[in-house]
Amino acid sequence: MKENFELRAIARAQLKGDWLTAVGMFIVFCVIISASCAVVIGPLVLTGPLLLGFLGYYIKKARGEAVRLENLFDGFKSFSSGFLLYLLETIFIALWTCLFVIPGVIKCFSYSMSFFILRDNPGIGAMEAITRSRKMMNGYKGKLFCLCFSFIGWGLLCCLTFGIGFLWLAPYVTSSIANFYEDLKKNQQPV
Repeated sequence: MKENFELRAIARAQLKGDWLTAVGMFIVFCVIISASCAVVIGPLVLTGPLLLGFLGYYIKKARGEAVRLENLFDGFKSFSSGFLLYLLETIFIALWTCLFVIPGVIKCFSYSMSFFILRDNPGIGAMEAITRSRKMMNGYKGKLFCLCFSFIGWGLLCCLTFGIGFLWLAPYVTSSIANFYEDLKKNQQPV
């Protein structure tokens, strides 16, 4: 497996020259989710399919495929699977967090690849994506935690910009995680 600094460097290289699209996608994603809050169940219904498209954009970038801002809406092609996956993950993580915060955090990392897996295998269904993610992340949750934690300094700097820096940090982090998924997938038996 690649080291975390390599995954971050790859993400920066992939985003070079395309930051505007990545930042625009993040803004559109946030605006739609925020606007959906006007309806009580709006975020619950829209977040899954939007997240499927949002992460799919970064998988395409990681694979060197052509990407466009419209890729954000690709998740609506698998609306029911995206919605169900988000709903199940939310319920499972909430239940694990009820036990204590640490099990909830561990399950967040266990389930972290489920949207990538569902994007690659749209016919498998939400529960199968969660199961495959759990198996895929077995022994790699700590590595992903360290990758995410390595952005803490950037996060603190973004706070100094009154949050504006997060417009660039979120694509950087997401691209790094997409590259983590690609590298993990290549280095494991098929799940």
